[in-house]
Amino acid sequence: MKEDGPIRTNYHTHTTRCQHAQGSDESYVLSAIEAGFGHLGFSDHCPWPYPDGFVSPTRMSLDEMADYVRSVHDLKAAYARQIEISLGLEVEHYPQYESWLLELKEAHGIQFLIFGNHFDSMFEAVYYGRVSSPEHAAEYARLTLAGIASGLYDCLAHPDLFLQAYPQFDDPCRKASRDICQAARAMNLPLEYNLSGFYNTRRRRGGIGYPSLDFWQIAAQEGCQAIIGVDAHSPERLLDAPLYDLARQHLKALGIREAEALA
Repeated sequence: MKEDGPIRTNYHTHTTRCQHAQGSDESYVLSAIEAGFGHLGFSDHCPWPYPDGFVSPTRMSLDEMADYVRSVHDLKAAYARQIEISLGLEVEHYPQYESWLLELKEAHGIQFLIFGNHFDSMFEAVYYGRVSSPEHAAEYARLTLAGIASGLYDCLAHPDLFLQAYPQFDDPCRKASRDICQAARAMNLPLEYNLSGFYNTRRRRGGIGYPSLDFWQIAAQEGCQAIIGVDAHSPERLLDAPLYDLARQHLKALGIREAEALA
């Protein structure tokens, strides 16, 4: 149950529709309630109208969107007295689909958009959680800056994802990190302190991993604000309240202001 102190919130929750999560939609809600969360935001990976028959293995299809929206609304009504639930999406930044995305958001009453920069393009050839070169670090930063500048998003998910497999925090990493932090600060965009990185130790392959202390020290220097995100791909992740509270302590020690809610 929730301890005394600031309320726990999470806006980064996936569902099985993304093809790499586990558990029913309701099980995420029940776990969040058990762990003392006051707000749970669902933000599954946004579907895209892919050309040429491309099928993504990492997100829901457009045909599943209506069911996703219905499910979240039903859970919001069913558990209204126990927890606040909101409807969102985790979105890549593809400029050619900005108008389409805004129409999708309005049509389905999407309340918030998380910007998650995972891939080099909508065809997902390069995953930034596996890169290890200065060129890829620079490209990740360039695409991230473009997304931030669009003003479409309510927070930047796992801003240090590109460090997961990167071997050392070198000058290109410092530049990419500082550019991202400065851009986010200028737009008053919260950076997500993403807890899923703590579970990915075995997948780092000798990389820095995330959350990266070097990155977040730069975020502190630049005056960024942060929001904690569980990035839940299973209901059990939401039960790890001690990890959530440890992240809160990390941010406080760095002097980073925590945003508990997305506007």
